[in-house]
Amino acid sequence: MAGLRLGPLLRYVDWESGSRATVWVESTRPCTAEVRCADGAAGTAPTFAVQGHHYALVVVEGLTPGSTTPYEVLLDGRRVWPPEDSRFPPSTITTPALPQPDEESPVRVAFGSCRWAAPPAHGHDAIGPDALDTLAVRLAADPEAVRPDVLLLLGDQVYADETSPATQRRLAARRDLDEAPGAEVADFEEYTHLYDESWRDPDVRWLLSTVPSCMIFDDHDVIDDWNTSEAWVRDMRRTPWWHERIVSGLMSYWVYQHLGNLSPEALEADPVYAAVRAAPDGTETLRAHAAAVDAEPARTRWSYRRVFGRVRLLMVDTRAARTLEEQRRAMLRDEEAAWLRSEVLDDPGAYDHLLIGTSLPWLLPPLVHDAETWNAALCRGVRGERWARRGEKVRRAGDLEHWAAFPESFDQLSELLREAGRASGAPATICVLSGDVHHAYITEPQWSDSTPDGTPAAHVLQLTCSPVHNSVPAYIRAGFRFGWSGAGRWLGRALALHGRTGRPPMRWRKTGGPWFGNQLMTLTLHGRKAALSLVQARARSTGAQLETVMERPLTSNE
Repeated sequence: MAGLRLGPLLRYVDWESGSRATVWVESTRPCTAEVRCADGAAGTAPTFAVQGHHYALVVVEGLTPGSTTPYEVLLDGRRVWPPEDSRFPPSTITTPALPQPDEESPVRVAFGSCRWAAPPAHGHDAIGPDALDTLAVRLAADPEAVRPDVLLLLGDQVYADETSPATQRRLAARRDLDEAPGAEVADFEEYTHLYDESWRDPDVRWLLSTVPSCMIFDDHDVIDDWNTSEAWVRDMRRTPWWHERIVSGLMSYWVYQHLGNLSPEALEADPVYAAVRAAPDGTETLRAHAAAVDAEPARTRWSYRRVFGRVRLLMVDTRAARTLEEQRRAMLRDEEAAWLRSEVLDDPGAYDHLLIGTSLPWLLPPLVHDAETWNAALCRGVRGERWARRGEKVRRAGDLEHWAAFPESFDQLSELLREAGRASGAPATICVLSGDVHHAYITEPQWSDSTPDGTPAAHVLQLTCSPVHNSVPAYIRAGFRFGWSGAGRWLGRALALHGRTGRPPMRWRKTGGPWFGNQLMTLTLHGRKAALSLVQARARSTGAQLETVMERPLTSNE
């Protein structure tokens, strides 16, 4: 008899038809997974197997546009969700209403990154309440509460290199932790432990069953500083355990995160998905694909596009899509950069808001930005071989690997966003949504009036929100604050002079933050209006609560 091991996760909801969705599940044995909705919509899918685990992504069809309908999951005809003793309301699928003339519904996009999923020790959470747990409790307690239309998880959904004591005990039962990679995960089976720990959390499990989600990886989903440089990759490939780690990391990401990002049409056209489903055991098929992608990243695209009415979201892979050769270093290889440019500039009048989801911030505190461009110049050899060797050490020690560490890519993205903001029918807002840096802030670029074609008509912003559940040392907090200061700017310019980097194509200023804590941002987009809020999870005597620490309009017509 098949049981439900993990899930369900509500992933894709079709905003064009309002009648389709996808639901991801993991079962304990081969079976047929079925989703039945109260409005008569349904879908079935046989499970596929990867290394002794069984998964299904069910396409639900026949949903009623503009409705919220409860659903249940059955495995081989037996109901397994919701549990009989569940303390949560029924999981539901909410579909958008078909657009009517002069009548648009708001789109609410919640986002964040960096979720350390380890359960609290002895009931005490040393890093404070989990923002996703706290959001789930709020929504479950109030059926009338406004829910996000989509949850964007912008990297570090699991920490393969920083495991909890509970996970370490499971690893120790399989192998000797005194041998590399020690207490880090080593293979696909151990990756499944991380997802068990993260997605079996009862609050998060219910939340992900009822709020659609879009995901993208960052470094800790594989290892800290993943693909930071060509020298780093060479060093890792000489490590005996690395090949199994990267192949397993890509395999698990494909199964647990990537498939759910795709539309039914994209799933139907995906040859790897077809081959894995057709095989009695898809392990070797998926393993071969992951190994090929690691050797030749251009073989696949992890980036993707989603549309929510007149909101266009482009989730961009800033880890596996890099070009790392020092003299032609790029955050996005040529094909990926061309894809992003095409998606941004395609039919700009078709959307009112453009969202770029990238795990790594585009705009950083000026000192941090200048330090990263200076470091990139040193590593490229502008100050000679000795400085290049020092630069590589500093790059790894300081995690200097954001967009600023790829100066040409930074300039290209800046120009692309300016061009999109100046196009005929330009969107009202262009927002770059990021995480990674374990605090939140708002930054706005300022182009000079002498810039060719002038400044964008669209309101362009960098919105950074992290962590969902993690911490940041006090000295790093102080460093980020200093990075925005006048003295920090002066020091940054000194580094730029030493590295002969020149000035960035525009200036930018911080217009909100920094905020530190476990937090989520939410964009509310309605017509050409936009508003932003930030909530933090805080412990109170009555339990964890989400407290609003910032609300503001982003458009003048709000």
